[in-house]
Amino acid sequence: MKQIIQSFKTGETILEDVPAPKVRPGYILIRTSRSLVSLGTERMLVEFGRANMFQKAMQQPDRVKQVLSKVKTEGLQPTLNAVFNKLGQPLPLGYCNVGTVIAVGEGVDDFSVGDRVASNGQHAEFVCIPKNLVAHIPDNVSDEDATFTVIGAIGLQGIRLCDPKLGETIVVVGLGLIGLITAELLIANGCKVIGIDLDRNKIEIAKKKGIVAINPGEGTDPVKFVNSYTGNTGADGIVITASAKTDEIIAQAAKMSRKRGRIILVGVIGLNISRADFYEKELTFQVSCSYGPGRYDDRYEKEGIDYPLPFVRWTEQRNFSAILDMISRGKLDVNSLITDRVPILEYNKIYNNITNKDAIASILLYPENANDADTVKVTEGNFLPGKGGIGIIGAGNFTSMTMLPALQAINAPLHSIASAAGVTGTSLAKKYKIGKSTTDYQSILNDDTIDLVMITTRHNEHAHMVVESLKANKHVFVEKPLAIDRKGLEDVLAAYNGSKTLTVGFNRRFSPHAIQIKKTIGSAPMNVIATMNAGAIPSNVWVHDMMVGGGRIIGEACHFMDLITYLTGSKITAVCMNAMGINPAINTDNASILLQYENGSTGVINYFANGSKDYAKERVEVYSQEKTMILDNFQLTTGYGIKNFSKLKTNLDKGHNNQFKLLIDRVKNGGESLIPFEEIINTTLASLAAIESLKNKQWVTV
Repeated sequence: MKQIIQSFKTGETILEDVPAPKVRPGYILIRTSRSLVSLGTERMLVEFGRANMFQKAMQQPDRVKQVLSKVKTEGLQPTLNAVFNKLGQPLPLGYCNVGTVIAVGEGVDDFSVGDRVASNGQHAEFVCIPKNLVAHIPDNVSDEDATFTVIGAIGLQGIRLCDPKLGETIVVVGLGLIGLITAELLIANGCKVIGIDLDRNKIEIAKKKGIVAINPGEGTDPVKFVNSYTGNTGADGIVITASAKTDEIIAQAAKMSRKRGRIILVGVIGLNISRADFYEKELTFQVSCSYGPGRYDDRYEKEGIDYPLPFVRWTEQRNFSAILDMISRGKLDVNSLITDRVPILEYNKIYNNITNKDAIASILLYPENANDADTVKVTEGNFLPGKGGIGIIGAGNFTSMTMLPALQAINAPLHSIASAAGVTGTSLAKKYKIGKSTTDYQSILNDDTIDLVMITTRHNEHAHMVVESLKANKHVFVEKPLAIDRKGLEDVLAAYNGSKTLTVGFNRRFSPHAIQIKKTIGSAPMNVIATMNAGAIPSNVWVHDMMVGGGRIIGEACHFMDLITYLTGSKITAVCMNAMGINPAINTDNASILLQYENGSTGVINYFANGSKDYAKERVEVYSQEKTMILDNFQLTTGYGIKNFSKLKTNLDKGHNNQFKLLIDRVKNGGESLIPFEEIINTTLASLAAIESLKNKQWVTV
């Protein structure tokens, strides 16, 4: 299928051939007929992409600080690799989509095949959208008019926060697409509306809609005008939909507002607020979040858990429906805002002129006979039949930043890559000369020319994908963890028969630093202290979800359980975990884990998320036989009390490259498993036991 993407690195907008998405549980698969180009939002993205590196940095000072901190702790080259990888990721454009339902996933009851729907889908011939981000289109609303649903909901949410009453005077600052829709909705609500913009064309459109519109660029002082219009009372509410870097807009909004007025920000402006302006009038200021309640809440958007209507009257989906209802009843005229209509194949007629600020709304038209293939051939690739062909399932950061560069360096035979949406997988396939990109990972399992399946999806998918891959008679590499619960682990144990290898991405044991420590210390009992300065991750990120990511202890601390197992040459027999806080939650990322080993060794893992990012991320201390070895961030290992060894210094090396090199060699030429299967199972059991220990407040036997 065809999909419009943009490069953050160059600003180039591309019509890409990508595999069509597959329907998923809780999702709806839609064949697109129309989509709306949000010229304001997409213009901003394109202009950012076209900016040079210095200009990009000036626009994101917080990101610059993060980069400098990463250079300090990890070195220049790894940081540059991460930055360029981020800039190289494709950005799918668009969020105002209309089409026909062609498939519904398990758990979807409110939609049927053949329904016409509006969604926040992208500019693509097929989109797969969660059910709570889709709304039915009334029969008397055309597909073209329905494309304004989502962008209209953005304006509507700003209005809901402003809480306008019949007869009040509301000012709308910025008469772009969202501003014009907002103003018209306010008129329908019985408000007197004043619109402000610097564009003559938009002023004229606003006046035709019954909006009192003024242009400060033609000499009208907006503050004096509003105060005069309201008899020196000031506006009851102000909705700012403009996009500008100046602080003048917020200052003027305060000055034209009445005492205890409401100011709502929908757009993007400078926010250097004068306390005096707000203090004297006791003004209320609030920023509106996109389409409404539910936005950026994965439980609502991705899991389909709705907010009860009696308690949350207007969610983002209900806002979608409200906009469609206003169009259906003739209370909102969006058709007059359409500037042009362009077939998807001629998309550059819009994007080559996206800086033209006279345009308001452009509609993309889609063919009825779009190609819905779930696999596309990208390149000839470097696949050699019978030489260990590789299929990759997952196209996230680990795949793009770590795994694929390592595999490319050893000329690994990359055959196929699967990703949920197809865009990222296709981009990586082009960059790394992978033969095929697909949205159907089963096609990888069913391909006899693929010997090794590499799984890098979200953690909750690991166990069942490992089971499917083993049953398909494939060698398997899975990024940690192997499983996030005992049921998943039991399924893996039942499927594993030893005929094919199973490797988990416990890469640190393959670092030259870990190898040097094991060689130097030997096999005598030892004490190992491993500290991970993991850094905080927002609580709404999927890794914290025990049903999806398994939490950071299961998902990440397992790395150090395996590393200590490697260093001691023994298996874990018991685990005890304590977490920070009076009553710590089971899902913690500030904890200390005690490990007992069969050979008498002990391990301590301090996994902390509350430390400074300016400090090194990982440190390992090993004590044995009057010897001490200190590993600092996998860059420097120092020995004490050891003859003929003082230190090992390298660039940051956590063992990824060595692990992948050894793995590909074993798949091609045979040999023992890289990590003994018993140790993989032992580490997985130990990570699960750590959570059980915290829950029951006692040691847990593994």
